[in-house]
Amino acid sequence: MRRSTASLLLSTLALFLLTGCFGPYIFQGKTTKAVPELQADAAVMPDGFTLPLLVVNARQGLPRAVVLALHGFNDYSRAFLSFGQYLAARNITLIAYDQRGFGRTEGRRYWHGSEKMTADLRTMARLLKRKYKDVPLFIMGDSMGGAVILAAQKELQAEGGYAGIILVAPAVWARKTMPWYQRSTLWVVAHLLPWFGVSGKGLDIDPSDNTEMLSELGRDPLVIKTTRVDAVYGLSTLMDQALSSSASLAGRAMILYGRHDEIIPRRPTCEMLKRLPSKKENHWRFVLYDHGYHMLLRDLQAEVVHHDIEQWIGNILESSGSQQGSSAGGAGTEEMNFLCNE
Repeated sequence: MRRSTASLLLSTLALFLLTGCFGPYIFQGKTTKAVPELQADAAVMPDGFTLPLLVVNARQGLPRAVVLALHGFNDYSRAFLSFGQYLAARNITLIAYDQRGFGRTEGRRYWHGSEKMTADLRTMARLLKRKYKDVPLFIMGDSMGGAVILAAQKELQAEGGYAGIILVAPAVWARKTMPWYQRSTLWVVAHLLPWFGVSGKGLDIDPSDNTEMLSELGRDPLVIKTTRVDAVYGLSTLMDQALSSSASLAGRAMILYGRHDEIIPRRPTCEMLKRLPSKKENHWRFVLYDHGYHMLLRDLQAEVVHHDIEQWIGNILESSGSQQGSSAGGAGTEEMNFLCNE
C-alpha cells in the first residue's frame, strides 16, 4: 500500500512537471508594441515595458563620455549614485536603469528571462548612441549586470558603437562550476517550490566591508530581501550564458574583482579569464583589489575603484582610437594563481 502510494505521488509530480504546472516562473506581463524612447526618468522598450532611470549628468555641458550601468541581483539603479556623482565631477555622464524584476519595475521579485534582459541592454545602448551621437559610450555591469553584458556580447559587437566594457565582479558562477549537490538542490526546489523565498540571513557572508552602506540597503524598500528560488534559478541560467559567452569578449574591457569577494567564487572567475581572448588578440585588463569585497563600487575603498575606472576611461579617450595603452594588460601570474588555486 505504501509503495503504491509513493508511486502515485511520484507519478503525479512527474505529470505536473511535464505539463508545466510546476517549474520556474517567467514573468510575462502585458506587452504592447511601442517605439523605444528615452524619457526624463524612464526608458520605454519595444514591448512597452518601462525601465526607471537614474541619470547623473556631467557638470559641464557636453560630457567626455557616457557610462551605461547595469546593477546587480536584487539591487536597482541607485546602486550607482555615488559612482555617478564621482564621474559627473569629472565631466562623465552615468545612466543606469532598473532591470526587469528589480527596483521600481512591474513584476518586481519575478524573473523576466535572460532574453528580455539582454534585449533591454541592446535597446538602451541604441537609445544612448542616438542621443549622444559624438560621445563615446562605455557599458558597465556590476555582478548580475556584468553577466547580462557578457550574455549579450555577440549582439553588442554586431551593432558596435561602444568604446569599452567594464565588468565589476561579474556574475559568472555557472552551474558547471557549482558542486553537484548545489545545482541539484537548486533544480529540485526551483521546479517543485518555485515560489519559495530565500534570503541571506544567517549566512556568514560579507558582501562588503562598508557596514553603514549595508545597513542603508537593509532599510531600502526597493532592495529585495527575500528572493523567489525560481529567480535564483533564472540567474543561474544567465550565469551559464555569461561564462560560455566570455570567450567572445571583444574590444577594450576592464574586469574588476576583490580578493575578499564571498559572493562570486574565485573558480568561476578563473574559468572566465581562461576563456577570454589572448592579449595578442584582444585588449582587456584585469584588476584584483587586495582590500576589495564583492561590492567594489561601494566598499570602504570605493574611491580607489572609482578612480581606476575613470582613469581607464580617460586613457581610452586620449588614445583616440589606438588599441595601445593601459586598455591592455590581461591578468598577471600572481592574480591567476590566486583565482585558480582555490
